[in-house]
Amino acid sequence: MALVTCVTLESVSYHLPDGSSLFTNLDLHIDQRRTGLVGRNGVGKSLLARLIAGHISPSTGHCTRSGTVYYLAQHVSPEPGHTVADLAGVRPVISALERIEQGSTEQADFDCIGERWGIRQQLLDQLAQNNLAHLTPSTPVSALSGGEAMLVALMGAFLSQADLLILDEPTNHLDHQHRRALHDQLLNWPYGLLVISHDRELLEYMEVIVELSSMGLTRYGGGFSFYTQAKAEQLHAAQQQLASAKLERKRQEQALREQRERLERSQSRGHKQASDANQAKVLLGRQKERSQASSGKLRVQQDAAREQLSAQVRHAAHQVEEQQAIFVYPPQACQSVPVQIAEVIDARLPQGAKHMRSINFTLTRGQRIALVGPNGCGKSTLLKVLAGQLPVVSGQARTFVTTAYLDQHLGLLKPERSVLEQLQSLNRQLNEGELRTRLAQLGLNADRINLPCNRLSGGERLKAAMACVFYAASPPQLLLLDEPANHLDLPSVQALESMLKQYSGTLVVTSHDEVFLTAIGVTHRLEASPTGWLITLQ
Repeated sequence: MALVTCVTLESVSYHLPDGSSLFTNLDLHIDQRRTGLVGRNGVGKSLLARLIAGHISPSTGHCTRSGTVYYLAQHVSPEPGHTVADLAGVRPVISALERIEQGSTEQADFDCIGERWGIRQQLLDQLAQNNLAHLTPSTPVSALSGGEAMLVALMGAFLSQADLLILDEPTNHLDHQHRRALHDQLLNWPYGLLVISHDRELLEYMEVIVELSSMGLTRYGGGFSFYTQAKAEQLHAAQQQLASAKLERKRQEQALREQRERLERSQSRGHKQASDANQAKVLLGRQKERSQASSGKLRVQQDAAREQLSAQVRHAAHQVEEQQAIFVYPPQACQSVPVQIAEVIDARLPQGAKHMRSINFTLTRGQRIALVGPNGCGKSTLLKVLAGQLPVVSGQARTFVTTAYLDQHLGLLKPERSVLEQLQSLNRQLNEGELRTRLAQLGLNADRINLPCNRLSGGERLKAAMACVFYAASPPQLLLLDEPANHLDLPSVQALESMLKQYSGTLVVTSHDEVFLTAIGVTHRLEASPTGWLITLQ
């Protein structure tokens, strides 16, 4: 079957409001092959996706679409009062159906429906297939967990039947069962597909990997394994070229120094001979002028040669994409931490699956608990209870130490304030220079830390929230982390893993990434089971 181009980018550039360029002269053809878009946090992947979808226009260049495009953003943030139908993007069609069923003959209602007369039943079928049969199109989105909301949003994407589907971090918040189901859906999707993700397992299902970096767009065939191998080989070759260019510059600079020294020795001998010969002052002056002119000409030639050599090194260095090391400082160890950190006794949680709402467990010093289970079982609710943000319906839930809670929606960040301002208000003990250094080591450079948080990428906002949690003046004795690896690029995930492994306090973390949980050294699992919550040794 011939591949049909869905979107073509030609010499596309995008300038930020401050006039700086996010990316320039991008060329890209997206066809019906499953395509993954990868890159570091903040490089502009989500903005590029919005541009491809037609939500924003390029500053220069052209974007041509040959069909319909559906874009699902990485942050599912419905408006207050929105329902499941709104989140799935089918509310207008279902509303038109309801009006026709009530006797409407308005042409606008028929135009809105088009050929989608079965959309309500299709949505109900999708809900049932995803173990969400208890939901209806009119269910408020506020009643959904993060994973359930993502599932509904994905249903809307697949029901759209768009010529090109753009999914931005679609596995965030999904449990193992629904991740596997998503993989199957993507394999069977018959149209164009662009997936923005840092999920290594998901990227293996892609037929093409496109990387966005400071060097532009680079296309790689195959899935994630092929991409990482090709990337490593490419980087190795570029590093060798850079080393060779630096060595050649060193060799040439030595030759230039020797040339200069020979000229200076020759001039010195000439001056001495002329002086010994008692030449007239006017002749000596002319000889000196010729010597200076010769030295000046040589200096100009050598400066030009050095600049050419440096340009060659800079060109070679440009081929080695900057791989900024990410580092996260662990919160300082606390003194006099009690043995008992928290207790939950016959507690009934306010939200979650009905059979999961009753829970008993004790949290002791140094435990590292992985809170696991299917979407909607109440994991985030339990974290909010431990953080003191939600009361239990009955029973007791008490936490005896200072806590720090990083929620999925990064609620602790004030959208209109910069991360530097917020971190300064949380830690008056460290000076601005130290705070800037720590933020830079997180991958938030000087031009990002002064921007309002609502202008940062998803990964950058998560890093900003991490900084506000980990670098506050009062170190937490209990860390409560809800899907902390979501939105992070791989180097940042690895840095977070390293920090959490060093953290000496008590930790409760939710994650569907088993590799991540193993890396941080969890000691126990508090898992949702058919009979309730069960805590076990790892």
